[in-house]
Amino acid sequence: MKSISLNKQYLASFVKEEEIKIHFDKANAINKDLNNLEGTYKGYTGWQILPNEITKEFVEDINKTVNELRKKVEYLLVIGIGGSYLGAKAVISALSNQFAENKVLFAGINLSEQYLIELQDFLKNKKFGICVISKSGTTTEPAVAFRIFNELLNNQVGEKEANTRIIAVTDKSKGALRQLATQKGYKTYVIPDDIGGRFSVLTPVGLVPIAFAGFDIMQLVEGAKANMLTSADNSTYEENIALQYAIIRNILLQKGYLIEILANYNPKMHYIAEWWKQLYGESEGKGGKGIFTASVDFTTDLHSLGQYIQDGPRILFETVLNVQSQPNKIFLGEMEGDLDGLNYLKGKSVEYINQKAFEGTIMAHVEGKVPNIVINIPEISEFTIGQLIYFFEKACGISAMMLDVHPFNQPGVEAYKSNMFKLLGKPTK
Repeated sequence: MKSISLNKQYLASFVKEEEIKIHFDKANAINKDLNNLEGTYKGYTGWQILPNEITKEFVEDINKTVNELRKKVEYLLVIGIGGSYLGAKAVISALSNQFAENKVLFAGINLSEQYLIELQDFLKNKKFGICVISKSGTTTEPAVAFRIFNELLNNQVGEKEANTRIIAVTDKSKGALRQLATQKGYKTYVIPDDIGGRFSVLTPVGLVPIAFAGFDIMQLVEGAKANMLTSADNSTYEENIALQYAIIRNILLQKGYLIEILANYNPKMHYIAEWWKQLYGESEGKGGKGIFTASVDFTTDLHSLGQYIQDGPRILFETVLNVQSQPNKIFLGEMEGDLDGLNYLKGKSVEYINQKAFEGTIMAHVEGKVPNIVINIPEISEFTIGQLIYFFEKACGISAMMLDVHPFNQPGVEAYKSNMFKLLGKPTK
């Protein structure tokens, strides 16, 4: 199968190949520590070997669970926040028909009452199940949502039947959700202790919703396995594109490029960028360090943020997701009188036009002194998305550790929680 690849040709005037290779030994030492689950952060790096630990039997169990649930329900409400929903949302959005009705819905992702009311109204006469995702079961946003929709489900079908329509993805032995799941007899899956939320898309956190949506989770895992091989201990510099990407990011940061924009020319990749923003922003933004992560959807945003990218301060660089092959094509015909001036494009596909927009934009941005990295994605499939997930996860761990920050915690997230709990009058233990 085809593999994702890294195109560095648009970096030539910003980062020399020799500069990247200078940092190779340091980055590769970090890579080896990660691969062998060694070093300071070994208790957080289970995601490293996870694809090899996912068995055919485990995947079959997930598929059996969701197939049985589909016999009872039409919709699955996934309740979780941050890494407990973004990975699943990203993969499902990338693989789905953009205009098909969503059968996987999400709650616990905010504290908007209007969002919850409208979701209640939508589900009140629908057959639905719940996949609640939380290690602790006490994170405010998903805990609030679960109370609301568990009650709605109980009112619709009765508690006994409702309990058969709930899947809990949680800690293996402790926490409020584990305790509740044991009491109520929910079907459960485990979030491994050594895998944090934003690295958890290939655990049941992501696999259960993705499987319910009808996609081949085994192929997703196989894609991740394929990318694992490119960053193994014995991989070469040329093979290890995750390591190269991590090094390039750090070099650009040292040169004053403080912002990385992930750009795409296919709207199916929008939520991949949302997942990526959390992965890198929450992993690196600590102690006054880190690259600020943002994203744009081109060509749409060429008519808005494109102006800033082209002519604004030279403090940002772009990483572009370039999907190389589309399954279907629309070809332009000829208009009598050529009133819109597009007859010169007769016989050209829309994707051909989009590709030229990509090429023209990257030329303009590079000429405008904006460094560009291109990640080529042969096609959008479970296999290639699995590759992309593992590529970004591995590069994230290496990149953060090159900055000497802890990639796997999020102390800054606790600040808002502490203040919110005080304002709400939460009892102290």
